[in-house]
Amino acid sequence: MSRAQISALVCGVGGFGALVAATTSNEWKVTTRASSVITATWVYQGLWMNCAGNALGSFHCRPHFTIFKVEGYIQACRGLMIAAVSLGFFGSIFALFGMKCTKVGGSDQAKAKIACLAGIVFILSGLCSMTGCSLYANKITTEFFDPLYMEQKYELGAALFIGWAGASLCIIGGVIFCFSISDNNKTPRMGYTYNGPTSVMSSRTKYQGGEGDFKTTGPSKQFDKNAYV
Repeated sequence: MSRAQISALVCGVGGFGALVAATTSNEWKVTTRASSVITATWVYQGLWMNCAGNALGSFHCRPHFTIFKVEGYIQACRGLMIAAVSLGFFGSIFALFGMKCTKVGGSDQAKAKIACLAGIVFILSGLCSMTGCSLYANKITTEFFDPLYMEQKYELGAALFIGWAGASLCIIGGVIFCFSISDNNKTPRMGYTYNGPTSVMSSRTKYQGGEGDFKTTGPSKQFDKNAYV
């Protein structure tokens, strides 16, 4: 089994898990530390819920009840992250079928094609996640550094960094899977045919059926034990 494929599978599956964690997390953006020190409250917002907590330990989350009142960039990030998770799921399945250690997937050439397909799917998953997280982060930083923006300002949440890390792992794993095709082409399996044991009579027949120089035209001589005395 190729070590490159093992590394690619670990990166791809690990990146897929990170994308799932980032998509379901509620810490895409958090309130700034300056405001949280004054009010002793923390506000977390994600793609699906808004959560708030205070210094006493109480924590409450409220989901987005309708998609029509959600801002456009949040809906775009939702679609991108759902696409990233879906692609990562199918990429993990294709990667398992394309591994040399598995007995499914057909011949080595078929497995190489499946592994390449898994690599492409992982790369697309990473690009979707990278785009969604970057779009959300750009919105946060634009509002934070805008002096005319008077509403509550937020900072980057932990889910964004998890999403970026998962996207990087998916892209790295996909690239390794795509380059694993060259390893399969460089080390093809050699086929050997077994013709069975060759008998002594068949070898003598082949020897006598060869060139005429090796044939004896004269009668065979019979020797007894007195000939050696």
